[in-house]
Amino acid sequence: MERRYDLARWRSHDGRTHSFFHSPPTPPTTEEDRLSWLRLLRSHRVGISTFFRLMHEHGSAAAALKALPDIARKAGLENYAACSAERVGIEIRAGAEAQARLIFFGNEDYPKALMTIASPPPVLWITGNSQTLLRPMVAIVGARNASSLGTRMARYLAKGLGELGYVTVSGLARGVDTAAHKGALKTGTVAVMAGGVDILYPAENAKLGDELNDQGARISEQPMGVIPKARHFPSRNRLISGLCSAVIIVEAASKSGSLITARDALDQGREVLAVPGHPFDARAAGCNMLLRDGAVLVRSVDDVVQVLNAAENEPAFAEPVSQVTQNISQIIPSEAIKKPQRSLRQTANLHQEILARLNHSPIAEDQLVRDVGGSVSTLSPVLVDLELEGRIKRQAGGLLSLA
Repeated sequence: MERRYDLARWRSHDGRTHSFFHSPPTPPTTEEDRLSWLRLLRSHRVGISTFFRLMHEHGSAAAALKALPDIARKAGLENYAACSAERVGIEIRAGAEAQARLIFFGNEDYPKALMTIASPPPVLWITGNSQTLLRPMVAIVGARNASSLGTRMARYLAKGLGELGYVTVSGLARGVDTAAHKGALKTGTVAVMAGGVDILYPAENAKLGDELNDQGARISEQPMGVIPKARHFPSRNRLISGLCSAVIIVEAASKSGSLITARDALDQGREVLAVPGHPFDARAAGCNMLLRDGAVLVRSVDDVVQVLNAAENEPAFAEPVSQVTQNISQIIPSEAIKKPQRSLRQTANLHQEILARLNHSPIAEDQLVRDVGGSVSTLSPVLVDLELEGRIKRQAGGLLSLA
């Protein structure tokens, strides 16, 4: 997975390393400032990392907008024009019509958890109750074609966690997402939209999307009116995990988008939990792989609460709690938690190490084991994973190569 821009520490064009959170941008306080922020962010080729870098280098969005044409010219782009005030005005009027409002990075109601991720959105559109974003949150995501047991489990977890004061975050998709939102309607739930906050997708969840605004909210980093495309969902998933201290996966196939959310959660230092499923059910394959690799097993609300209570005693979003075994053993009795043999991060590292050492010329499996430096018992399950994913292939004589 491509590493995202690291806002906590980055290198500017002059070669110096900067710590972003030592000098975050001041949120806009006037209507003119807010328009400038939105114009800068919506300008061509200005993504999140570029936005924050320009803010750091020029001090304000207005100054950055003035500098953009010259910056573009030096980069070989002639006749560059920043996003116009008229275009931003159209977006703002569309937001007003949808009863949505903007939250800017650094505002009091901007989710503090999002400020710790690698690519926090500078601007969020929100409908509903923004105070919901300031409460502790847990994500519940999973299969769109969920089984009746899967949707029942999602609703049970959302309802139980809601009664304990937690907000359920999900993506308003069919299946597990829908069940999770419904389970938390009375206690608070947040839907993170892949498209514009005014575009209720899928259409069958339009009523649910309106209902959850009573005790919760819908949010999006996309402009108003954006129809969700495939490329928007991975970006949306990082916000689902980023808002929360823990992500629960309820039913996920081996190539489910929910596993992207799990990887984002791991990268962000959030806890990853999974509900086990029957080995013969393809909808459970992803969850079972996560559990094998060290995710926390979820059988009940109590299992989740144990992890959340432990997380409250850890540095905020510094590292997944299940990997800090010494601290966990002090908080939860050792008999209550079976320590994983391999963490999710260790498994990801092994995947990368193996793929880096293989090419299209076959080598012996025992030679690969020696090169990587692990044991056969450790590497064999990882090799099986990569083979099932179609990334490596076995050949006669115990040889391995890239697929």
